[in-house]
Amino acid sequence: MPTALITGVTGQDGSYLAEFLLAKGYRVVGVVRRTSHDSYERIQHLVGAIEIVAADLLDQHSLQSVVAETQPDEIYNLAAQSFVPTSWTQPVLTGEFTALGVTRLLDAIRLVKPGAKFYQASSSEMFGKVRETPQRETTPFHPRSPYGVAKVYGHHITVNYRESYGLFAVSGILFNHESPRRGLEFVTRKITDGVARIKLRLATSLQLGNLDAKRDWGYAGDYVDAMWRMLQQPEPEDYVIGTGVHHSVRDCCEVAFAHAGLDWQHFVEHDPRCDRPAEVDTLLADPSKACARLGWGPSVSFEALIRMMVDADLARLQGKA
Repeated sequence: MPTALITGVTGQDGSYLAEFLLAKGYRVVGVVRRTSHDSYERIQHLVGAIEIVAADLLDQHSLQSVVAETQPDEIYNLAAQSFVPTSWTQPVLTGEFTALGVTRLLDAIRLVKPGAKFYQASSSEMFGKVRETPQRETTPFHPRSPYGVAKVYGHHITVNYRESYGLFAVSGILFNHESPRRGLEFVTRKITDGVARIKLRLATSLQLGNLDAKRDWGYAGDYVDAMWRMLQQPEPEDYVIGTGVHHSVRDCCEVAFAHAGLDWQHFVEHDPRCDRPAEVDTLLADPSKACARLGWGPSVSFEALIRMMVDADLARLQGKA
């Protein structure tokens, strides 16, 4: 039974990855930060099936201790300060978690379990002000937020440890991926939650920022499969993961509101406070390398994904109406 260690196990991706690995017969160990309350909502159904250990990306010793005690075969670093708008209000904290946290974990692996395979969650936000469309593994980075800058550091330090110490360390450059477990602060979930509230007469409008921003949106459950496939390859390489199709925030509104039998134009209002200081206009993946070498591909369409999220939010809020 192989052992997988997952940082960020309580997040969207962590919860789907834990389910995925359990189904493959793994022993799954989830890393959580020690706080005065737990936030196990997304993994409540897995609490008896996975092991929970305390460690912190800000604390090198705790990471070394967890790696030494659990002796993982695979390590997935999904923990980060991952909300782009927060990275402007907390840029230093974002750097500590999302950039330097990767270094601390890689160094713990180097010192304690150099034979473990390591996955780093890189992000399409690294491309930022894109130099070419679509974006592939060789596209230059031009991040447009402290979050994007921190992710670039995490990406390059992963490459550096691979080349300097011979670690099996890879980065998955994942484009936007969503699900009913997505945080309410992210725009797709903000939209589907807003639609459900308006449909159930719990709200009368939805405030959004730039409706013209375009993203390559896929289903998070598909993307954790790609993470695992990267660590099963004979050689460590980085991969772009996305659907190869992009849609605007406006498209997302149209699909979500229509699924609830509503006209989005009657309810959506522009709020300039939601606009980014530096906008990323278009992100579109070229996942051809992952499709060819990993045998990976998305299984859920954009429209089906948004409808799934609307249905989940309607069900969640039904009792509050």
